[in-house]
Amino acid sequence: MNLQGKRILITGAAGGIGRLLALGLARKGSTLLLADRAADALESLRGEIAGSGGQVKIASVDLLQPEAPEQLAATALQELGGVDVLINLAGIMSFKLFQEETAENIERMWRVNTIVPMQLTRALLPQMLARGDGRVVNVGSVFGSIGFPCFTTYSANKFAVRGFSEALRRELDGTGVGVTYVGPRYVRTPINAGAVARMSEALKMNMDDPDVVAASIVRAIERDKKDHYIGFPECLFVRINGILPRLVDGSLRKQTAEMREYAAGRK
Repeated sequence: MNLQGKRILITGAAGGIGRLLALGLARKGSTLLLADRAADALESLRGEIAGSGGQVKIASVDLLQPEAPEQLAATALQELGGVDVLINLAGIMSFKLFQEETAENIERMWRVNTIVPMQLTRALLPQMLARGDGRVVNVGSVFGSIGFPCFTTYSANKFAVRGFSEALRRELDGTGVGVTYVGPRYVRTPINAGAVARMSEALKMNMDDPDVVAASIVRAIERDKKDHYIGFPECLFVRINGILPRLVDGSLRKQTAEMREYAAGRK
């Protein structure tokens, strides 16, 4: 896909990856609508992009509100005149033992991580199908392919997003509308601060800077990729887990014991 002039909606645009993704797409000549609940950060990003000659609009939105996806879709159609690419990036992460997870947080995570991407896609898909052109980009996680201990709710959310992406891609085959699923590994962003950062450092987990991930997402869109996993050997582990999940059980056993200490707040 040639991104020049493409009308793109990005959720979670004010975050670490989102900001850099917006800047990268602006440099490609895309017209952007940036959505996030952090109004001040959005305004700052808008000024930065507009100051460099980019075409950008912003929408301050709380995706936890039930009516938010429909309202955001309507705003996108009004402000951009149509959406060529929808990038579902907004997400919430939780690192804790599952028995300590609250019912409220489980519902909150399912809404932002899974339900909102599906509702936004449903709202914007008709105009893509009418043109016979468009792309939905769902940013998941390597944890959406490998069920990871102490990230149980998050893994479940991302498994669902990956399944949604795969099923929708097959459903839309031949329509001109594509679906890209992106699975990053650990990224150095504020969402992964605190206990997650300490645990990742102790276990020597592979990490990527947000600029690497943002640039990789742009390339995946340009190449019309169906699935795009970021990082080796994680992309290999995804394949192994799909074929021999019990082998992965064993390889994670020692690591899991250490992770529980961080997830429980004992380290």
